[in-house]
Amino acid sequence: MKLIQTIPELKALRARWRAAGERVALVPTMGNLHAGHLSLVEQVQTGADRTVVSIFVNPLQFAPGEDFDRYPRTLADDLAKLDPLAPDVVFAPSVDEIYPQGYPIATNVVVNGLVERFCGEFRAGHFVGAATVVTILLNLVQPEQAIFGEKDYQQLLVFRRMARDLHLPVEILSGPTVREANGLAMSSRNRYLSDEERASAAVLRQQLVATGRALRAGHRDFAALEQAARVQLRAAGFAPQYFNILSPELEPATSQHSDFVVLAAAVLGAARLIDNIRLDDPALAA
Repeated sequence: MKLIQTIPELKALRARWRAAGERVALVPTMGNLHAGHLSLVEQVQTGADRTVVSIFVNPLQFAPGEDFDRYPRTLADDLAKLDPLAPDVVFAPSVDEIYPQGYPIATNVVVNGLVERFCGEFRAGHFVGAATVVTILLNLVQPEQAIFGEKDYQQLLVFRRMARDLHLPVEILSGPTVREANGLAMSSRNRYLSDEERASAAVLRQQLVATGRALRAGHRDFAALEQAARVQLRAAGFAPQYFNILSPELEPATSQHSDFVVLAAAVLGAARLIDNIRLDDPALAA
């Protein structure tokens, strides 16, 4: 496993891989790695000759007043966690390396129609910053595949639409959400939760499962299901931002749809938690 922190060194290595005809997979992260990140590395390693894990806390995707300055930067611990998986490269550039002219930058990637709603409504500029830096990373690494976690469902759709619209020569893969024992989706921001809040956080997953089961049972009063879930979240101490039943493309659900995604975001203490559920989730059959 090689640590690279400069673009010229990365490009030189990528050129050697290209000359050898090797397939490359990219796992973009912001570090502070947990089991969910590691599962993405394992997933892409089965179909690639070379694996690159990027670790970069991207200032462009933090809305004003968010936690960019205090976001955990744990490179030494991240390298220790990755070592048993032995990815070929960990690319951990500085902010100045990615944005040598400073930031914000003049060029941005905007996926209209997907970046304004849901998380985009509450995190101004987040998806534009995320799409821009992922485009930069894809240009630098030039992978045949890149993988993202399904916990960030809206972000996953943003990247897939971006790759399709721009004809990027990369396949966007996804990996299932990895959860803590109580069902809470693993996230680097879970460390902001107190022990009491971490226990209460399980209610978000519970409400998603309950709503998913109701949909599978044929209930189609979407507004009532959404409202019932919000009531339960507030009772557990959450401040819900949204809890919506949608089509898989994140359009408003109708009775004509046969498949749904339930998308949720809520604040608990100092942590903003997001999660979602699809009707093929194994928990709905339990």
